[in-house]
Amino acid sequence: MSETPERDAHSGVETTGHEWDGIKELNMPLPRWWLWTLYATVIWAVGYWIVMPAWPLVSSYTQGLLGHSERARVAEEISQARAAQAGLRERIAGSDLAAVRADQDLLAFAIAGGRSAFAVNCSQCHGRGAAGSPGYPNLNDDEWLWGGSLEEIDATIRYGVRAGHEQSRANDMPAFLSDGLLSRPQIADLAEHVLSLSGRGEEPARAARGAALFAEQCVACHKEGGTGDPELGAPSLADQIWLYGGERADVERSIAFGRMGVMPAWEGRLDPVTLKQLTVYVHSLGGGE
Repeated sequence: MSETPERDAHSGVETTGHEWDGIKELNMPLPRWWLWTLYATVIWAVGYWIVMPAWPLVSSYTQGLLGHSERARVAEEISQARAAQAGLRERIAGSDLAAVRADQDLLAFAIAGGRSAFAVNCSQCHGRGAAGSPGYPNLNDDEWLWGGSLEEIDATIRYGVRAGHEQSRANDMPAFLSDGLLSRPQIADLAEHVLSLSGRGEEPARAARGAALFAEQCVACHKEGGTGDPELGAPSLADQIWLYGGERADVERSIAFGRMGVMPAWEGRLDPVTLKQLTVYVHSLGGGE
């Protein structure tokens, strides 16, 4: 005679007969549908291993019966895209920047390609919309440290700024405090004059003293009135655009310690057609001269 299964007094569920420290195990097996689902996934996994690439090897991987390869598919799509673009790329390669800018088909293609190149290579510093941030210029306005013509933008992109390239843009501003050229009070006076150039000065007497220092130390690069000189990479100080911040403390810091911003030289990293596309795109953002 079989024993009558014991039932838990609280739940009324049969027990398995197992007990640990006074706790009895209830006999509640998994639902059939759950088990069949598990078995189906196991069978599916085994089938996937057989027909699809699945297992890594030392220098390759198992190919599977279907021989499918996402890498090969992407490579084929890239090859097809390059073939479709080949005609326009050849035309850009054989045209100067002005000709690309004047041809509507080439212009549209160059801007599309330049936008992609910008997103991959430039947006990390200049921002997704090229609006810049402290230390990284806004490319949407009409103020250019090194000029905003197609040719000047092309040179900046190709050779960079303080990038080590033999044709790189470079004209370092002295660190007037660190180099012992000016004292702290003189730097404060000079900063007051610089702020007054854009209508933000608050102390006329100090600004007047700073004007004499500006004429002695700064006019050679920033020119009379602080209008700047793109040939030297000297920014205008008479507008409200500040690369490193326009608060008094920011201006004093720039004068005291100088600024040494660096932009990579993209020649050799990007192909010649992509460099042209990037130049045309940056020029088209709204501030190109």
